[in-house]
Amino acid sequence: GQLALTEAELKEEITRTLTTNNPHAPQNIVRYSFKECSYKPVLVMDQMAVHFEMEGNLVYRDLDEARRLEGLPKGSYLNIFNCHINTAFKVNMLFPTVKTKVTLAKAIPHVCFPQVTPASKADKEPKVRSQFNFSEMASQTLNNPMTEISCQTEPPQHCTFSANANQWEIYDAYVEELQKQEKNKEKQKTIQLKEDGDKSKKKMMLTETQNDDINKLGKAAKIIERMLHQNRFDDIAQDFKYFEDPSDEFRGQQGTILPLWEFHYDKIKKLSVTALCWNKKYPDLFSVGLGSWRGMLVFYSLKNSTFPEYIYPTSSSVLCLDIHEQRSYLVAVGFYDGCVAVYNLKREGQEPVYKSTAKTGKHTDPVWQVCWQNDDIENHHNFYSVSSDGRVVSWTLIKVIKDHIKRMYSCCNVYTSVVVLEAIFSYLSCGTSMDFHKQIDYLFLVGTEQGKIHKCKTYSRQYLETYAAHDMPVDTVKWNYFHPNVFISCSSDWTVKIWDHTINTPIFTFDLKAAVGDVAWAPYSSTVFAAVTTDGTVHIFDLNINKDEPLCQQAVMAKHRLTHIEFNPTHPIIIVGDIRGDVASFKLSPNLRQKQKMKKGQVQPKGPEVEVAKMEKLLRLMRGPDLE
Repeated sequence: GQLALTEAELKEEITRTLTTNNPHAPQNIVRYSFKECSYKPVLVMDQMAVHFEMEGNLVYRDLDEARRLEGLPKGSYLNIFNCHINTAFKVNMLFPTVKTKVTLAKAIPHVCFPQVTPASKADKEPKVRSQFNFSEMASQTLNNPMTEISCQTEPPQHCTFSANANQWEIYDAYVEELQKQEKNKEKQKTIQLKEDGDKSKKKMMLTETQNDDINKLGKAAKIIERMLHQNRFDDIAQDFKYFEDPSDEFRGQQGTILPLWEFHYDKIKKLSVTALCWNKKYPDLFSVGLGSWRGMLVFYSLKNSTFPEYIYPTSSSVLCLDIHEQRSYLVAVGFYDGCVAVYNLKREGQEPVYKSTAKTGKHTDPVWQVCWQNDDIENHHNFYSVSSDGRVVSWTLIKVIKDHIKRMYSCCNVYTSVVVLEAIFSYLSCGTSMDFHKQIDYLFLVGTEQGKIHKCKTYSRQYLETYAAHDMPVDTVKWNYFHPNVFISCSSDWTVKIWDHTINTPIFTFDLKAAVGDVAWAPYSSTVFAAVTTDGTVHIFDLNINKDEPLCQQAVMAKHRLTHIEFNPTHPIIIVGDIRGDVASFKLSPNLRQKQKMKKGQVQPKGPEVEVAKMEKLLRLMRGPDLE
């Protein structure tokens, strides 16, 4: 009955590979994961297969259990005999006689055999207990079954790491370890010396160690605080991210602003908001300048509105500030006493890293505006400031190396260079606001207390143009983000004016029926701007939709004056500050940030060309044929 195969089939080699994997093991078993709330497949399975298993009843003869079964008493000479006797001797293990003991003692003199008394007749036949019917009292009780406890966890993350260990790398590692040990020894010596000092020194040490422990938990505590805040104000977070006012479809062109978070700090109740500025790199972070009889610089985050991220108290009132666009940790600040300072958020402490003094030529009157500019040829940071003393000053941050106690360290000083001297302005002219052109670095505007606006050029003693703008001091002047010829200004004479710097007369004039505190261009459209008035109202215009009236005119704080307003560079929200030191955030409805609709067959321009075209169209309409 054997299968008949050909010679080729017989010569064919068939390889079979044995693996440790069990082909009958299941591959599709899933178990519920309480961490991810879902079923996940079990990747590791038991691959062992048991073919035969049998429990025997053999007992090793040298164990106590074997002696009990054989009926031998404990302490017999059986173990000693088995350890030393030669395999050639064969004696009766169960009933040894005296004669055999004597012969063994002569053959093995170093083995001491115990004396054995003659066995009685009853002891000659030991009683061997049965292996099958033997039972103890403990085995007759019911034992609880064994339980198995297991837990399922995800495998830890792993990564591939490779490095070369050279002789110099090993040497460097040993040197670093020795330096760490020396530093630890020095710390221990200083601690011992301080322990021998007065009780006051001990108290100082205790407070320092407590502060170190608190600082270690600072980051974790801040994250937990943000989580609790987001859970508490989850409805506001959802509105900020997803809410779009559906009633805009029935309002036509009008829009609304939705209140979001309110930022308040208990220690600044009697201070007024004097400056607002968003961080360009982190769009959820903004700085607030406050001032009255004293000053304070605070930084808030949209992730936590209950407490500031950074707090810098100042001796003088803060009037203006500006955050560096590339280096977002540098903040330039102008004070009421004429000083300018630069704060570094990376540095510890509440003091500025740079501050002007009388030796470096600080202003003699309050500083109303500061603006960061691009670094110079030698990569030194510089910013400009304008003051009521009639000067516009360029401040350059330069590092100077000094010798001090045989150690080289770097200390930073502020050097000044007067760009626009007093000769430019008249004796009564006092600068109140300033802004640099977005595309042309050397061109900037200066607003004065007399209501005039001067167009100036850096490193020049003469201004290029003068605009008779307002009847009262110019509070704010700002260039448009998209169109190179347009800028806006506001004043306490209740007006907001839009200018073309090539024309001496304003193109648009808006009377808001109250003193205007601040005005700001929207970063997403060339025709949208917002203004705040002292009666607590926010006005938002879109010149592309309506050139006469605002699209939104909403009273935010009727009992308090509004001082400043700023658009977020990324999100469709605005922040507003008042004289109480509070800052409120609002979300713009879709009608206030709608894009331009193109006709059929019309090509949609790309990038900022759309906004430039919108503003250029308005300028042509307002100029008329005479101005053209």
